[in-house]
Amino acid sequence: MNQKKFVYLLLIFGGILFINACYYDKADLLYPKSATVTCDTTGVISYSQRVVPILQAQCYSCHSATGGSGNINMSNYANDKVIGLNGKLYGSISHATGYFPMPQGGNQLSSCDQAVIKKWITSGCLNN
Repeated sequence: MNQKKFVYLLLIFGGILFINACYYDKADLLYPKSATVTCDTTGVISYSQRVVPILQAQCYSCHSATGGSGNINMSNYANDKVIGLNGKLYGSISHATGYFPMPQGGNQLSSCDQAVIKKWITSGCLNN
């Protein structure tokens, strides 16, 4: 009987050691600092490289040349500039009071995307 208890204790103890030996908790390896995303809004924001990709992903599917939801057409620079300069673009994406929150029925744009668009607008909505 004692030998049976010893074998059971040995199996339990060995199992605990085996489970603990497989534990992996190295935060710097699991979550590397290089994965941290930063938002760079210094300098001039490029319309074609920084603003258009955001608008394509979030706006153009509803606000296109084929009618434009809410009668807002965002299919080209000239139209994007108009709504950028009149305040509707930033008012809508920042969910400001008095503007329709956009994208409608979706999540608010990230703070970085909002900052990029705001910087483009405050820089004069350049076509660069």
